[in-house]
Parts: sequence; C-alpha cells; structure tokens
Amino acid sequence: MNEHRQADPGPGRRLGVDVGAVRVGVALSDPAPMLATPLETLRRDEEGGSDLAKIAELVSEHDVVEVVIGLPKTLAGHHGSAAEIAQAYGAALVEKVAPVPVRFHDERLTTVTASRKLSKRGVRGKKQRAVVDQAAAVEILQAYLDGRGTKTREELP
Repeated sequence: MNEHRQADPGPGRRLGVDVGAVRVGVALSDPAPMLATPLETLRRDEEGGSDLAKIAELVSEHDVVEVVIGLPKTLAGHHGSAAEIAQAYGAALVEKVAPVPVRFHDERLTTVTASRKLSKRGVRGKKQRAVVDQAAAVEILQAYLDGRGTKTREELP
C-alpha cells in the first residue's frame, strides 16, 4: 500500500484511527480540515471484522475523503509488531473504503499524551480507558492535519 503516492484529496473530513489490541479509537475532522474531535471507540473484532465495517459506515456517513491510521514506531523510529498490526489493519480497511485513500501517520507516544491530557482534566480509571483510544485517535489526526496544513502552505506560490 503506497499511500504517499496518492494526491491530497483537498478539503473534506478526515477520519483518524488508533488501532489497539482490544479497542479502536476513531476521531473525525471538520470539513476544512483543521480540527480533530473524538468520534467513538469500537471493540476490535479480528475474527468478524465488525470494527472495519463500522469504520466503512462512518466514512460513508460523514463523507470522509481520507482515513489516517496511526503507525506506532519505536522511539528509535523502527517498526515493531504494533506497526505490523496497524499496517495489516490498514490493508484490510483499504478494501472496505476504496476509493477513499488510507494513509499512515507516526503515532509515537500518542496514547501516553492522550492519557496525560485526560488525567489533567480529571478523567481517570475506567472512564479514562473508555475514551483514551478516541483521544489517541484525535492526537494522531490532529498531528496529521497540522503537518498537512504546513505542507500545503509551503506548496503555495
């Protein structure tokens, strides 16, 4: 999957996805796209694929023009088993959402960052576990949008 060779689809909503072993966090951008907000947390369903089907529904329902999946790298920048899981998930998702492009974005420490932000807001324990995946998806998508905005501004004449 060579997602970097696809052209930027321009304005439109983006869906951010944080793939975990048990849950999948999902975030959605505004149409501009400038701001990522939490959308929902799905139960990971490796056997039945109901989580992939739900993401495909969300792509259609929200007129999403691009899906961004967090690609967990080690602190040294290498791909480990978690990155392989994310890439396999992305490959399966491509089949469900085509022709909408699926891209990957570095997500080092997004769950840690999301957990810290939630803790600062007083969200802890079971309540935090219920939303940390959404918050991580927001971190992934917002970082992607911020980088995209910088890249787009640099390309302007």
